[in-house]
This record gives sequence, structure tokens and C-alpha cells, in this order.
Amino acid sequence: MATRPAIFKWRQTEPVLILCAVRWYLRYSLSLRDVEELLEERGLEADHTTVWRWVQRYGPELEQRMRRHLKPTNKSWRVDETYVRVKGRWCYMYRAIDSAGATIDFLLSGLRDADAAKRLFRKALSHASHPQPRVINTDRAPIYGSAIPDIKKEGILRRRCRHRPVQYLNNILEQDHRAIKRRVNAKQGFREFQAARRTIQGYEAMHMIRKGQVRWVGRNDVRRQIHSSTSSLNCQLEITTSTLIGPISASPSKLQHFRSKPSRWSRDRKHWNTLPLRAQQRQQRAS
Repeated sequence: MATRPAIFKWRQTEPVLILCAVRWYLRYSLSLRDVEELLEERGLEADHTTVWRWVQRYGPELEQRMRRHLKPTNKSWRVDETYVRVKGRWCYMYRAIDSAGATIDFLLSGLRDADAAKRLFRKALSHASHPQPRVINTDRAPIYGSAIPDIKKEGILRRRCRHRPVQYLNNILEQDHRAIKRRVNAKQGFREFQAARRTIQGYEAMHMIRKGQVRWVGRNDVRRQIHSSTSSLNCQLEITTSTLIGPISASPSKLQHFRSKPSRWSRDRKHWNTLPLRAQQRQQRAS
């Protein structure tokens, strides 16, 4: 019997089922009740609040453990901010990607000021997979004009890094915002700031896996992407065709087994027999 990972201690549900529900919620534009209905179709009864607790616990954990396996980004950065509604008020989500579209980091802030931009740069430059940028492209917002020189004075950003405020070069980042905003809009906003931050951590983690930023995981290799998201939390998942339909490692009492109906057509030893069963019986009686 496989040993349960320590991160899933005291959980009554199988780890594979928990990760499957978390991956559905973070990867697709589904609400909590949609995930609850998908689990119920597979024979597992889990309330939508239980799914929410799973996302809050394992979404940030997935993002933190995946960071050590990221491919290095290039030295041309794109930085911009977008809006997210949290508890009825607009908050600002700062995001940074490179010129190839690979996600660097994000920061959720209640204010749009230079301090928030500096926190984003400190957070992004603290990871080993992000080398010192050669150029940082932003829009013409004045907060970046004051944040980047301050970061250079602190010694976090090298002085040779160039600030380039060119609007149209951020189009690749504007398009990348849509993948996150699409999931946020499907959930009809957030009701608490820290919960929003933890959920967006999971969104960004699944988005980086989908874009092929994890080592040995291709951009279009869906099976290896599923394996990467589960193995990051020390939970091995057998990748088969039935895995894409539903988890396969749980007990039969919790999952509904789908069996294909027997075919009506049969194959004879010498040739294909395309006659229905009743017609075959009538021919046998006549002979």
C-alpha cells in the first residue's frame, strides 16, 4: 500500500482525487459548484466549500514547489498591471513576463504606487530561474519611472538595466492577462484579499505548466503536464486514457466505473459478419 504524503495528512479523501479537483478548478474556467458537480458525476460527494479549502491549501503549495523546476527566462522583461475585483473593490495585479511569453512573477496589491512595483521587482529577482534583466519594458505609468531607479539604488537590479516605456511592446503581456482574467471572471470575483492571492498563485502555476515552462514538460504534452502538477506534491498519478476522464486510483465505492457496452456486431473467423443476431439465428434454423 502506497504511503500517503505528509502534506495530505488528516485528509479523508484520496490525494489523487484532491489534486484532480484542484487541477480542474485552477486550469479551466469552472466555478466551485461546477467542480462539485464533476466530482459527483464520478461518484465522489464533496461540497463546494471543501473544494475551496483544497484550492487554498494546495494551490500555493503547487506554485512554490514548481518554482525550483522552472526553465530560466530571458533578459527582456514586460511589466504591466491589471485589475481584479476583491470584496467589491478593485485591486491591482502586477505581472511580469519575458519577451517569449514565459511568466516571471506576479503581485497582488491594493494600491497602484511605486512601492507595489518595487515589491514586484524584489520578488521576481529573488528566484534563481530569473536572471538579471537587460531591459524592462513598461507602459508610460509614472510609478515605474520612480520604482526602477530606486531598485537600482538598493543594489537588487543592476545599473546597466534599461527602462523602455514603449506601449505596443506590452501587447504580448496584455494577451497573457486574458488567461488569468478568464478564470477570475468565471468565479465572479473574490471575497477576501489573501484568498484571492492564494488562488491566483494556483492560476499562475497551472498557466506556467501549460506554457511549457517546467523542465521536461512540453507545451502540448497534456499527459506530462498532468503528471508534473501531481508529482510536485509527491503524489504519483498513473497517466492513462481514463485519467483524462476521471481519477483511477480511488476505491470502487467512491468512483463510478464506466464500462463500454458489448458490440452488436461480431467477426467471423474467415470474413466480417455484418448480420444482426436475430438474422443469424433465422439462418441457422433454416439450414
